[in-house]
Amino acid sequence: MVHGWGGIQDALTLPFYAPFNQAGFAVMTFDYPGWGTSEGAIRNVINPWHRERDVENALEHLRAQPQIDARRIVLWGTSFGGGHVVKIAARHPELLGAIAQVPMLDGMAAVKAVPFPRLLRFGLAGIGDLFRGKRPIYLPVVAPPGEWSSMDRDGASEALQKGLQAMVESGGPEAGKYDNRVAARSLLTMGLYRPFKSLKEVSIPLLIVGATRDTVAPFIEEKIRALKNPRIKLETLDANHFDPYFEPALSQNLGYQIAFLKALRSL
Repeated sequence: MVHGWGGIQDALTLPFYAPFNQAGFAVMTFDYPGWGTSEGAIRNVINPWHRERDVENALEHLRAQPQIDARRIVLWGTSFGGGHVVKIAARHPELLGAIAQVPMLDGMAAVKAVPFPRLLRFGLAGIGDLFRGKRPIYLPVVAPPGEWSSMDRDGASEALQKGLQAMVESGGPEAGKYDNRVAARSLLTMGLYRPFKSLKEVSIPLLIVGATRDTVAPFIEEKIRALKNPRIKLETLDANHFDPYFEPALSQNLGYQIAFLKALRSL
C-alpha cells in the first residue's frame, strides 16, 4: 500500500488494510525514507521520482517473501501515491492489478487550483529551501483553511486529526505521533509530476476511484475516459479529496475496491 503526499503507514491507510485483511487479502505497508518510522537523515522531503524508486524497492521486497505468490500482487496507492501506482503499473505488466484512490494524476492541474498569492509564496519558499541543502525550510503538511501549509483545502486538517485518533485507537507503538512538516523544496516538484501520461500504457486491470469535488488532486475524469483504455475501471464518489477515508463515503469506496479485488482473485 502506497500512501500519499505527507502520509505515513499508520495513519490514513488504517481504514483500508483491516477490511482488506478481513476480505482475505494480505497487506504490506511501509514508510518512505525520511518519513514516519523509516530512517533518513534529512526528514520529510518529497521527490516523486525518488518515491517511485522506493515503491519499486518495496515491491521487490514483497516478491522475495516466501509466503507471497509474486504473480498475485496488487499495487494500491492513494493521493500522490496513487500517481506513483499508475506509473509503476504501466511499467509492470506482470502485476495482477492496481488501485489508485483519489490519485494525483496531473500535478499541473493541482497547481492551477492554488490561489496565485499562495502559489507565489510556495515558489519563493521552495527556491529558498533548495539553497539550504541538508537544513530544510519546513512548512506544515496540513493546516486549517487559510493557514500556511502545503494543504489547507478539502478538510485536510480535520482528516489529519481523525487519522491520528484512529492511530490512538489502534494502539500501535507510534499511536498518535505525526511530524506535521514538509520541506518547502518538495512543492517545486508538483507541477512537473503528471502520471496521467502513463495511463495509456497500462495493460493490467486498474481501478481508479475519483472524487468529483476534489480540489487537492483534481479528478480529470473526462481525460481518463477519452483514453478508452479497456483495462481501466473508473468509479466516482461525490466527495472531496479526504472524504473517501471516512464514513459515509468510506463504505462506498471500500465496496468498489473489495469488489475489484475479489474479481481479480478469480483470474
